[in-house]
Amino acid sequence: MSDRHIRRSGSDYTEAYLALLPQGQAWPRHAPDSTTVRGITGLCDYWGFVDGRAADLLERESDPRQTIELLPDWERNWGLPDPCYQSPQSIAERQQALIMRMTMQGAQSREFFIGIAAQIGYSVTITEYRTFVVGLDRVGDNRVHGDGSNPMYNEWGQPIKNPDGENVALGELSEWSYYGLGPDTNRFYWTVHVHQAGLVWFRCASSQCGADPHLRIKLADDLECLLNRWKPAHTQIIFDYSGLSDPGDPMAGTP
Repeated sequence: MSDRHIRRSGSDYTEAYLALLPQGQAWPRHAPDSTTVRGITGLCDYWGFVDGRAADLLERESDPRQTIELLPDWERNWGLPDPCYQSPQSIAERQQALIMRMTMQGAQSREFFIGIAAQIGYSVTITEYRTFVVGLDRVGDNRVHGDGSNPMYNEWGQPIKNPDGENVALGELSEWSYYGLGPDTNRFYWTVHVHQAGLVWFRCASSQCGADPHLRIKLADDLECLLNRWKPAHTQIIFDYSGLSDPGDPMAGTP
């Protein structure tokens, strides 16, 4: 079992201090109304407060998932706030951005970018493209149903995905093939389908009365900025907002 910090209150310090007093009538440790005990209690209450503040720093502020008072210091050391976040952020959103920055390892898979979008509150799917190759690809509807294997592979050893970019499940219809007629540069483009708009609520101490509305419904500017930063440098992202069917939680971001 790992060591755990033990909090000690003012009464704990008072009890320990009184136990160290000399023996005799001049030291009435069992008389709570005496000047000696009242003076010691007052001092020890302060020591208990200091102990509690030290415990806060050790137990809460040393954990980036919970830090509040030292959050600006954590952010400064990790290069935050990120310029991609133009809108004011709540404490929870700032903590989430910090955790994402600290644990980011990077990747180039669809799962990686879908996960990044989910961490900042967006539901997205991704479509990739390439040129139709005679002898390799097929015309018509060549989607398949999942056979229960996870993952299910095609004849070229590639995992078969569903429209959400996840491994196709048993009986589930796979995504449409991502090849088509066109130039070979098609392979350098991919589309991010955003399924919900961003909601920016009015916040005290950061919003301005008479200038900022109670709620602003916006495009995913922060998502576009992050994905354009981390995408493979030779590719171009097309952001698609035509499927904004899910508005998300209408009270997201409110106290």
